[in-house]
Amino acid sequence: MEHFHFQVYKPYGMLSQMTSGEDRQLRKKRFLSELFDFPDGIMPVGRLDEKSEGLLLMTTDGKLSDTINRSGIEKEYLAQVDGLITIEAIKEISEGVAIGVFGKNYNTKPCVVTLLNEAPALPDANTALRIGRHRPTSWLSIIIMEGKFRQVRKMTAAVGFPTVRLVRVRIGKIELQNMNPKDVLPVKIDLPFS
Repeated sequence: MEHFHFQVYKPYGMLSQMTSGEDRQLRKKRFLSELFDFPDGIMPVGRLDEKSEGLLLMTTDGKLSDTINRSGIEKEYLAQVDGLITIEAIKEISEGVAIGVFGKNYNTKPCVVTLLNEAPALPDANTALRIGRHRPTSWLSIIIMEGKFRQVRKMTAAVGFPTVRLVRVRIGKIELQNMNPKDVLPVKIDLPFS
């Protein structure tokens, strides 16, 4: 059976799912199905929360999706955080911090955190974010090899610098590059995926 794979720039304000069984959600939320006429059986590989944006992989191959989700591959995020982050806070995030995951304490694994000297070249932020209206912000590159629910947001908040904008730019060797929100491109995905 032939499988199909896509890379998507999931925009801010969209759920990482094709549709919903809840009428209330169908009336108020936006879904991946509005971006493209995807083939039957398509599913997102992992998720990005509604207020996050960036690279999302889609596939019709459930086995591939499961392998990627469980293999501990690198995922790189660009996080714009509230305030001028300190070297101490960056070190703390990189060594692992305690966050809550579904009501339980979880210590994140060590990760690579880099302070960016200037704002990255990204499409304009959604106006709903109201970034930088009152305080300065800092940009970080955060590379993790796990993917707990809202993990990056919880990590920056745990050290006192809440994330105001979060963009995933890489999963393994697949990069967002110069895609724009709502873009959908076919992509070749091979295993091993790293």
